Amino acid sequence: MIAKVCRVAPVPARDDNPAVLVEHDPRWPPRAAQLLDQIREALDGLPGATEAEFDHIGSTSVPGLAAKPFLDLQVRILPLPSDVELSSRLVEIGFQRAQGARPDSPGVHCDTPRGDETVPHEVWEKSLFFAAGASAILHVRRMDSPWGCYTVWFRDWLRAHPDARYRYEAAKRELAEANTGKADYDDYTRAKTVFFDQVQSVFTAWANAVGSHPTDTGEKG
Repeated sequence: MIAKVCRVAPVPARDDNPAVLVEHDPRWPPRAAQLLDQIREALDGLPGATEAEFDHIGSTSVPGLAAKPFLDLQVRILPLPSDVELSSRLVEIGFQRAQGARPDSPGVHCDTPRGDETVPHEVWEKSLFFAAGASAILHVRRMDSPWGCYTVWFRDWLRAHPDARYRYEAAKRELAEANTGKADYDDYTRAKTVFFDQVQSVFTAWANAVGSHPTDTGEKG
C-alpha cells in the first residue's frame, strides 16, 4: 500500500526550466480526443489502421495530475508504418517527425526495453512526432509493443489510486526543479525511470488483478 503524500506546491513557470509543470487543465482530455480523431482519419487506409488503438496517455490524461503542457498521444498499429508513410499523412494535420533535442534523446526511434518479457528487438521500434501548434506529442508504436501496453496500464493505475498520483506528482516536481537551467528535459525524462522502477511490481499486480488490458479500457482519448 502506498502512503498518502500531501500535494506539493506548484513550481512557478520559468523560462529557464523546460520541464516545468502546470496544474491539470480539464480541457486537455477533450482536446486529445479531437486530435486522436484527426490522426485516425489521417492514417485511414494504412495496413493495420482498422485494428489500431488510439490512446491519450501521459500525465495530461490523468485528472488532477500536474503535467508539462504537452498532450501525449499514442497509436498502436501493426505493422509499424515507415516514417515516410506516416510523415506524408500526419504533416497535413500539423505533425512533424521529431528528431530529439540530443543524438541520444530517449524514445525518439525506439523505446528503452522495460520489464522481464523477452521480445525481439524490433518490437521496441517506434516513430515520434510533434505538433507545435497543438502542443502535442505523438508516439507511434507497434501493437505488440510492451511499452504501448505499459503506458495505458500506468495511466489507468494512476487514475484509480490518488495516493500513487500524489506521490508521482511530488517526484515530478522535485525533478522539474532539479532540471532548472537545462537546455531540454531529456534528463528529467530519464530520471523519472526511478519512480517507474519503484512502483512497477505494484501497478502490474493491480493490472493483473483487475484484468486490465489497454484494448479494454474504453479510453481512446
